[in-house]
Amino acid sequence: MEDKRSVGRVIGTEDATPLEFWVGVAPDQFLQLDDVVATQRPLPGREPVQVYGIVSQVRARHEGVRFDSDVFLVADGVLPAETAEAALVSATRFEPEVFVPPLPGCEVFRAADNQRDKALGWERWTNRLPAGLSRDDEPIFVNLDFIDGTRGAHVNISGISGVATKTTYASFLLYSLFTSGVLGAEAANTKALVFNVKGEDLLFLDHHNRFLEAEDVDRYHLLRLPADRFPSVGFFAPPRRGDTSGVPDVAGRGEGVTSFFWSIQDFCHDELLPFLFADAEDDRQQYTLVVANVAARLRDAVPAGDGAVTIEGRNLRTFRQLVDFIAQRVQADDNAEWAGRAIGSGTVNAFVRRLYGAVRPLEHLIRADLANPDRHKIRTVEQVTVVDLHNLNDRAKRFVVGVTLRRTFEEKERSGSSRPLLFVVLDELNKYAPRDGSSPIKEILLDVAERGRSLGIILIGAQQTASEVERRIVANSAVRVVGRLDPAEATRPEYGFLTGVARQRATILRPGSMFVTQPELPVPLLVTFPFPSWATRVGEAGLTADTAPPGAAPSSGPAIDDDPFAGLPSS
Repeated sequence: MEDKRSVGRVIGTEDATPLEFWVGVAPDQFLQLDDVVATQRPLPGREPVQVYGIVSQVRARHEGVRFDSDVFLVADGVLPAETAEAALVSATRFEPEVFVPPLPGCEVFRAADNQRDKALGWERWTNRLPAGLSRDDEPIFVNLDFIDGTRGAHVNISGISGVATKTTYASFLLYSLFTSGVLGAEAANTKALVFNVKGEDLLFLDHHNRFLEAEDVDRYHLLRLPADRFPSVGFFAPPRRGDTSGVPDVAGRGEGVTSFFWSIQDFCHDELLPFLFADAEDDRQQYTLVVANVAARLRDAVPAGDGAVTIEGRNLRTFRQLVDFIAQRVQADDNAEWAGRAIGSGTVNAFVRRLYGAVRPLEHLIRADLANPDRHKIRTVEQVTVVDLHNLNDRAKRFVVGVTLRRTFEEKERSGSSRPLLFVVLDELNKYAPRDGSSPIKEILLDVAERGRSLGIILIGAQQTASEVERRIVANSAVRVVGRLDPAEATRPEYGFLTGVARQRATILRPGSMFVTQPELPVPLLVTFPFPSWATRVGEAGLTADTAPPGAAPSSGPAIDDDPFAGLPSS
């Protein structure tokens, strides 16, 4: 420790414990929230203990006065008083591990370089994933072992929609994973499946951001990351409703997007019917018995070419035809074969009403009117696969997410290996895995959260309110990230990993700032992340994927707002 970094001494007017202690800040120095400090505690007959910590609170007050109004007398020079600053430090590490408090009077230093790494435990990590920058532009890392399944898995991100930039930070983490070298040779085969639920913001990941400036490029360089686009991205979008040619329903991007749908044959043989009823209340409805019986009967459908099927002599090429046929069979007098025995007419009618309610939202996604339907299946061929859902209603979104995740999960199970890894990015977790009730999608997400680590499926989930998401999904996330929070939400027990001060700060965080907590650090770290170097909307994709050199700043363009994250996509 060098004396020039000395910032004060441990004070004796407040209790010092192994968990936290107060530091009196020297008159010519200052400490701010999130600063990393170090001190040394001598021990009799043993080597001294190095104590490291992070500043979690700072205060300033007058000493030598009694009343609040004395501040005016002090300012006028009538009363003598001294201004004292003190910082509360939360301990992060003891070296060696002798858990004793620092003694009053011990000199405290600002930790930098190797000492900062020791304070945060980073020098022991073999796989350090860049997670952003501190407020003084020092790199902040996450231990990859707690993301890739080695010792833990999954990331959960919470924050207010449009302010917390959840989707932007999730895409930054993906970019860091693929470009930092932390995955080594595995990076080439590692995949990401991203569900785009709001707008067309993620349909331009393979374009450079024309508004990226030189200072933004410098921030990437501080993290030892290239300021570049995502080099390998595949895009899928639902077909345009009413269009018989299967043109993808996107407005901002005219090429490079493949439409997706499921054939009638896939729907029948893969038992996709339950995903039409993927509401959290379904486990309390009797018609779920009918769903199971009908799905079993549909497995007997005979392929009729180009995704169509024949059932009991009926050729079915559209979803509406299939729904009409199912409704006729379950409502027939001899419906025991399809609806099931001892199923009342009320239950059957409830099933039929729900089934017909799915026709309009899903008839363009379940069809057999196009040749070569296999070309329209969602595949994770590129490094990143974006599945656009923003033009679908909630029922159709649930169907697409549930069916895609189930197929992905089953493929990983059949592979018998956790490598290569597959990262799944899904926003609005509260819609797909709500705290109450049960549904096919929720069960799949629970499987991913609880068994995905062993299969190599890593969930990067996001939601506005963690209090509304199934507890086991959040609890199984080794790394948790919090952006701007609603004040009422910040008081929920789901955010118990935040300190009291961090909870307060989370209600005023600006876009581009997040609290990150991970198992090996007892306190959350505030990180900022660079402005996206990839386009996040059509207006930013003025330079095509092939024209801008990696890391280049544009020669001209509109000025960016004073807020460096103004104009980011809402998450």
